[in-house]
Amino acid sequence: MTPTKLPRSFLRQALHFAAGLAVALCLCAVDPALAAQKHDLVIRGGTIYDGSGGKPYAGEVAIDGDRITYVGKPRGLRGRTEVDARGKAVAPGFINMLSWSNESLIQDGLGQSELRQGVTLEVMGEGWSMGPVNARMKEQAVQRQIDIHYPIEWNTLGDYLSWLAARGIAPNVASFVGATTVRDYVLGEGDVQPNPDQLDQMRGLVRQAMEEGALGVGSSLIYAPATYAKTPELIALVSEAGRCGGMYITHMRSEGDRLLQSVQETIDIARAAATPAEIYHLKAAGRTNWGQLDRVIAMVEDARRSGVRITANMYTYIAGATGLDAAMPPWVQDGGLEAWIARLRDPEIRARVIADMRNPKPDWENLLLHAGPDGTLLLAFKNPKLKPLTGRTLGSVATERGVSPEDAAIDLVIEDGSRVGVAYMLMSEDNVRRQVALPWMSFGSDAEAMAPEGAFLLSNPHPRAYGNFSRVLARYVRDERALTLEDAVHRLSGLPAQNLSLADRGLLKEGYFADVVVFDPKTIQDHATFEKPHQYSTGVSDVLVNGQLAIKGGLPTGARPGRFVRGRAWTGREDGGCRASSRDWPWTW
Repeated sequence: MTPTKLPRSFLRQALHFAAGLAVALCLCAVDPALAAQKHDLVIRGGTIYDGSGGKPYAGEVAIDGDRITYVGKPRGLRGRTEVDARGKAVAPGFINMLSWSNESLIQDGLGQSELRQGVTLEVMGEGWSMGPVNARMKEQAVQRQIDIHYPIEWNTLGDYLSWLAARGIAPNVASFVGATTVRDYVLGEGDVQPNPDQLDQMRGLVRQAMEEGALGVGSSLIYAPATYAKTPELIALVSEAGRCGGMYITHMRSEGDRLLQSVQETIDIARAAATPAEIYHLKAAGRTNWGQLDRVIAMVEDARRSGVRITANMYTYIAGATGLDAAMPPWVQDGGLEAWIARLRDPEIRARVIADMRNPKPDWENLLLHAGPDGTLLLAFKNPKLKPLTGRTLGSVATERGVSPEDAAIDLVIEDGSRVGVAYMLMSEDNVRRQVALPWMSFGSDAEAMAPEGAFLLSNPHPRAYGNFSRVLARYVRDERALTLEDAVHRLSGLPAQNLSLADRGLLKEGYFADVVVFDPKTIQDHATFEKPHQYSTGVSDVLVNGQLAIKGGLPTGARPGRFVRGRAWTGREDGGCRASSRDWPWTW
């Protein structure tokens, strides 16, 4: 049978009828009031990764003021401003669990190196925090400033964070109170132990910081004077934070030869203080210690099963970055930077220091021993005469000067009048890949938010400053498939928000603050290298902070909507008063 040929006019009418019927059906499925409402901003056409780790879906997000008012399947919502996210992922803003943006955001509040990666919250306070500070500490801090110079116009940590937000910043900021800072405030920088009255004073400073909005207590136990603190002192400070709903977060005493003992100390502190704990930049440092990672993972997971709330964060590189103080014994640093340098000028003390630096089994954390002089990269100097050495290895400088690497390190500290910023090549790429996949692992850059301009160009950062978060999504999700995209987004947003007990952040959820990142999973890429570190990541098109576009079309808008994100102990009352304990906060595994 030959099919009947229909007239074109009939076909056109049928198509118009079908299209009209489809529109009518869609409108019937949408709440008329919702469809008619015009939101401040709507993100449409993207794939929603809500931060929970659940399966992604096609959807849209509506924002009014600083809050998310709708997230879900497409409803044809309209906004005064609209973001086209077709072909892109829409996710909660990323949380940097270890930021050193304390000073860089004073220099440039836009924080572009991290904002362009989707970071909307910078969490500071690894051992040192910007408060509390007394007159002596202020004077020392100003004298020790390197490329960024500023007056210290605050006394407490809360004062600093409020002052910083009031200046105008693009990302949100939060902070732990530094155990080192509290110790320095009361005891100075010497190798001394607190008496009961002094310990009570230190606990009071922690309580004050918690009531002002600190997230907990942070420690960095390989550095003087933090290394002088004994475990009971740390338990006392952490217990105070725990009573106020905070947590403990630590750069452990060792990430190398005494790694297992240090993990155990962290677990013991968390258990004794009945407080959650997190390990900063978890790693097995030094080739001889790479095989310890299995035991570390087992220890953490055993502790979690026993009820200890312990997690970790990491950066996604095989090199760490710190100073040459991590190459010299703590005893020579007793009393602070100036006392350390004065001792190094004494020939007898210098000889003893060199002997300790060459000891193959020291009882302190010697990163130079594990990295070697050719694996120690010079990054930052204070003395303009030494800045041409930036980017060279300690080994090459020692050879050029005709001295040993240990002598070169000592000479550079004396000549520069600083700890000298360096990168140490320490880790195994296989271990980094394994750690990335751990379900209790979040991420931190351990670096400043900066820009390739001005004072930032006077030193070389570790490339993690420009690439850590993009690298998670580019290398470990897209290229190596070490984890799924939904899992990565969860551990960049929802997991750290939960660990920090942050209210209304970390998820794309109605009623939550509108911290949102839109990125292309196919093209997101880090570009920074040790040779050329000042290179922005690409692939993030739009970033919202508290409902305002801080990045639009891949470029900063100049908006500075960042806020001081306070921990849950903060009440807003002048009389303070902690309102919650860590035991009250829900915890899921």
